[in-house]
Amino acid sequence: SFYTRRCITEDPSWSLVTVPHLTELCLQHIVHNFEKNPILNYLLPEHQRKVVDRLSTSLPLTVTANIVSHEDYWKRCCIERWQVCDVSNYGDSWKRMFFERHLENFLKFFTPNTTDPKQVLELIPLCKGYVRKLEIDQFLPPVRVDQKEESNDLADTEEDADFNEAYTHHYNLKDLITALPHLEELHLTYGVKSCGMNFEWSLFNFTEQDCSNLAAAVKMCHNLKVFKLTQSKVDDDKIKVLVHNLLNHPCLLELDLSHNLIRDNGAQALGKLISHSRLETLDLCNNQIRHLGAQALAQGLAESSTLTSLNLRLNFLEDKGGEAIGHALLTNRSLKSLHLGSNNLSDPTAAVFSRVLAQNTTLASINFSCNHLGLDGGKQLLEGLANNKTLTELDLRHTEVEQETDFLIHQIVWANREAVRLGSLQHPTTEPL
Repeated sequence: SFYTRRCITEDPSWSLVTVPHLTELCLQHIVHNFEKNPILNYLLPEHQRKVVDRLSTSLPLTVTANIVSHEDYWKRCCIERWQVCDVSNYGDSWKRMFFERHLENFLKFFTPNTTDPKQVLELIPLCKGYVRKLEIDQFLPPVRVDQKEESNDLADTEEDADFNEAYTHHYNLKDLITALPHLEELHLTYGVKSCGMNFEWSLFNFTEQDCSNLAAAVKMCHNLKVFKLTQSKVDDDKIKVLVHNLLNHPCLLELDLSHNLIRDNGAQALGKLISHSRLETLDLCNNQIRHLGAQALAQGLAESSTLTSLNLRLNFLEDKGGEAIGHALLTNRSLKSLHLGSNNLSDPTAAVFSRVLAQNTTLASINFSCNHLGLDGGKQLLEGLANNKTLTELDLRHTEVEQETDFLIHQIVWANREAVRLGSLQHPTTEPL
C-alpha cells in the first residue's frame, strides 16, 4: 500500500477581504512618490481627495503650491505652523492664509546684505496667485560689520539714527509687490519688534532711500486699494515723495499714515492728494499737523468728491484749523465720518460746526472728544442739530459740555440713528452679486 502524505498549503486565517484593492495600492504609491511625480490632477476627484488627505505638510512648496488646491490640505499646513488661525481674515481661504503669512514671515526676518534676495523672488511663482494682503510689522536693518566702540556715547541718541542712515536701508519691496497681481492691501511698519537690550534709534529708521523705493513700488501696484504706513517716523519730505507717486492712482481707496511725524508741509501735499485721487479714507491720527496743514486739507475737502472718512485725532489743529475744516464741510458733500478728538478745539470751532450741522446732509459721525468746547460750544452744537436728520454719532466725551445739553444732543442723535435703522429695515439694500 502506498503511503499518502497530505499537505495543507493554505493559510486558514487568510481572507480575500484583507487584500488591498489595486486602486488603493496605486494611491499609496502616488502618495509615497508625490514629490518626484505629483500626478494629482490626472486622478478622479474621489481619488484626488484620498491622496491629498495623506500628503505630508512638509512637502516642498515648489511641489504643492500650484498643484494642490484642496483647502483641507492647506488648513493642516496652517494649523501645524501657527497657533492662531482665523481664516475669516483671509477671505475664508486657508491657502491664501498660508501663502500670505509664509511670505510675511520671510520678509519680517529678511536681513539686507545677508539674506539672498533671490530667495524672495523664488517665492513669487509659488504665491502670486493667492496673496491679496501683506502685513509686515518689522523690517530688519543690515547687520553692522563695523560695530561701534563701546565708548561711543552716541549709541543711544536720536542723532545716531541720521549718522547711521547709510547702514539702515531695508529690503526693497519693489520687485516683489509689483509681481503680485492680486495685491490689494499693504500694511507696513518700519521698525524692529522685541529688540530688547539691543535698542538703537537706527533700528527705527525709514530712510530716504527706503521711501523712494517704496513710493516707486506702490505707484506700480495698480490694484492696490489699501496702503498703511504707520509708526515709521514718516516726515514731511517723505510724505511729499509718497504723495507725488500716489497722485491719480487708479485704485487706492484707503491711506493710513497714523502715528508718524507729519507736519503742515506734509499735510499740504496730502490736501492735494485728496482732490487728485479716488481716496475715500484718510487716517492722520497722532501726527503734528497745525492750522496751516488743516487749512490745506480743508481745501482738498472743498474740492473732493470721494473722501468719506477723515481722522485727525491727536494733532494740533486748534480753532483756526477746526474752523477751516468746518467751512469746507459747508460745501463738501462726500465726507461721512470726521474725527477731531484731542486737537485743542473750543467754542469758535463749535460755532462753525453748528452751521455745518444745520446745512450738511452727508455727515453721519463726528468725534469731538477731549477738546474744550465748553458750555457755549455745546449749546451751539445743539442749536445746529435742531433739524438735522443725518448725524447718527456725535462723541462729546471730555469736552466740558453741560450735562443737560449733552443729554438733549444724545436724544437727537439717537432718534436719527433709529430712523436710519428703521429705514434700512423697510428698504434693505441688495448687495450686487
